[in-house]
Amino acid sequence: MISPGSHLARLPVYEPGRPIEEVARELGLDPARILKLASNENPLGPSPKAVAALEKASSGVHFYPDGNGFLLREALAKKHGLARGQVVLANGSNEIIEFLGHAFLAPGDEMVISQYAFAIYEIVARLFRAKVVEVPARAFGHDLDAMRAAITPRTRLVFVANPNNPTGTAVSAKALERFLRAMPESALAVVDEAYQEFLERPLDTPRFLARKPNVVVMRTFSKAQGLAGLRIGYGLAAPEVAVALQKVRQPFNANLLAQTAALAALGDKTHLRRTIRTVRAGRRFLQDAFRERNLGHVPSCANFVLVRVGNGKKVFEALLRLGVIVRPMDGYRLPEWIRVTVGRPAENKIFLKALDQVLGRKG
Repeated sequence: MISPGSHLARLPVYEPGRPIEEVARELGLDPARILKLASNENPLGPSPKAVAALEKASSGVHFYPDGNGFLLREALAKKHGLARGQVVLANGSNEIIEFLGHAFLAPGDEMVISQYAFAIYEIVARLFRAKVVEVPARAFGHDLDAMRAAITPRTRLVFVANPNNPTGTAVSAKALERFLRAMPESALAVVDEAYQEFLERPLDTPRFLARKPNVVVMRTFSKAQGLAGLRIGYGLAAPEVAVALQKVRQPFNANLLAQTAALAALGDKTHLRRTIRTVRAGRRFLQDAFRERNLGHVPSCANFVLVRVGNGKKVFEALLRLGVIVRPMDGYRLPEWIRVTVGRPAENKIFLKALDQVLGRKG
């Protein structure tokens, strides 16, 4: 029997947040009573305008989608002041990472990432047999000066997540701008902005594409727009880089319903503002509660908080039995930590009550 490539034996498998249905089956719980705060999803759900657009478009799912994504790409180009040819649609922004691997990584090339970086960066690097250069974090965040120093003539990709998942840290707009200006032309700086809507003062990163053709910006509709289940994201790049990414893209990778909902969500600024207000208030509430309980945590700029609870895996499992799903962080070499998504006010209180019970504390 033919065997897979030997490099796959050492390739880690990404472990997503546990789905509600799986936990219900495994533990015999009522799915309606399970609270999922594991995958950084929008606590308010999707935009009502997106839902209405989905219902209208559903009768056309027997047709293939627009493989070129004309309407959505046109809207995104207008939003960011770019040409349509600079927008690449993806089945979730994760797929842009894979496109970059196909287009720019070869065996022996290097990818520079930060410690505690999103797991998919390393998985993609190893998939294409590239070397991962991990730079130690500074206060759980990116040390941009050290990352710049780690770039060599063999470096092809440098990933900066802002805010970073799973730590929630962010670099300042000034520091990020300085880093991007200093990037050598021999490597691509990939700025992952999946959570950028939650930043207080985000840098207008797409404007760098006019002056720095070796910058790629990744965005998603999974978080602030609440379309995680439809898997729709995009990349912004200089024309020559975008052409390379389009060449490795599978036809129809962005499906009809995803394109339709994303286009509608773009026009719903009211839902976006409500989401941001809810997340910021919930984030403050959780962080204040962690301080009151003397639980170490990383101040977050995203829609989740990383909190130190002792044995993260045991706490995760105990919370599961109480019907609360969070994310253990042992896979990120943070075994004493869990990551909790900011929920609605009532959901945040349910989580804290369950956490107090597990830790034997009084809230």
